[in-house]
Amino acid sequence: MVKVTVCGAAGGIGQPLSLLLKQSPLVDHLSLYDIVNTPGVAADLSHINTKSKVTGHVGADQLEEAIKDSDIVVIPAGVPRKPGMTRDDLFKINAGIVRDLATAAAKFAPKAFMCIISNPVNSTVPIVAEVFKKHNVYDPRRIFGVTTLDIVRASRFVSEVKGKDPKDVNVTVVGGHSGNTIVPILSQLGESFTQEELDALTHRIQFGGDEVVKAKDGAGSATLSMAFAGARFALNVLEAAVKGTSVTECTYIDLAAASPEAVQSVKEATGDDSLTYFSLPVELGPDGVKSTLPIGAISDYEKKLFAAAGAELKGNIAKGASFQ
Repeated sequence: MVKVTVCGAAGGIGQPLSLLLKQSPLVDHLSLYDIVNTPGVAADLSHINTKSKVTGHVGADQLEEAIKDSDIVVIPAGVPRKPGMTRDDLFKINAGIVRDLATAAAKFAPKAFMCIISNPVNSTVPIVAEVFKKHNVYDPRRIFGVTTLDIVRASRFVSEVKGKDPKDVNVTVVGGHSGNTIVPILSQLGESFTQEELDALTHRIQFGGDEVVKAKDGAGSATLSMAFAGARFALNVLEAAVKGTSVTECTYIDLAAASPEAVQSVKEATGDDSLTYFSLPVELGPDGVKSTLPIGAISDYEKKLFAAAGAELKGNIAKGASFQ
């Protein structure tokens, strides 16, 4: 009996994310939680003829029921980014939301795989970790910052430049999940790029979210592409945990869950030995993080990207870890 809980299920990401999860034969119970409108979303999705049952839970009084004994808790809850707003601007609002949801998970589903989508991911993942530590149920192998949208975008954008099918373009994107902390390692693709292409692709991958915010003209941020990426990651966690499938995804984790080789590669790439969270290629397994891969060879161009990412990440991590 596999139970998946989506916290923020009535929102712009939560609804399409829940729709995608409803299609999976691996899910037996899809539990939807939000502060408004969840019963209606649940009723709508429950008519879809796949095997999972759907339940809707609304408000703080029903949070325990929504989250209890979940195998995976996916958190896209929070306010969307508006024009001119950075991911960091979201912190004051979204940090408290994530903390409260993490507290419920630590109490009622301490063994769940936590998939954190709520921005700023660089800071919200440390918040979740600190909550789980406080409740003495922390396992760094089970808490993930979902950076999959950066990988999805990189695949799409590079394929457009090179005239390839996106499914054949697998870009390793590491670091964090905001602006300069996002580091696409284009040198490992075996493709040649002009400096102009490198600059344009790197900037577009790092700031693709701004493209969507601007195009939506005040009506929201990336919701559909984020739902696609979030579902992909959550379902890959399920594939690894339930079916034992070997799946490798880049994801933002506590480096306590990483191999010494991977940690050393982060230190060498960034020039910083104090970073405690970083997105790396992670092999998923029955307990979450099964193994981690080192960053590998990088170009001189990418070394500058890593240095900038490390400097910014340090502050993001500290802000999340110290949030009360």
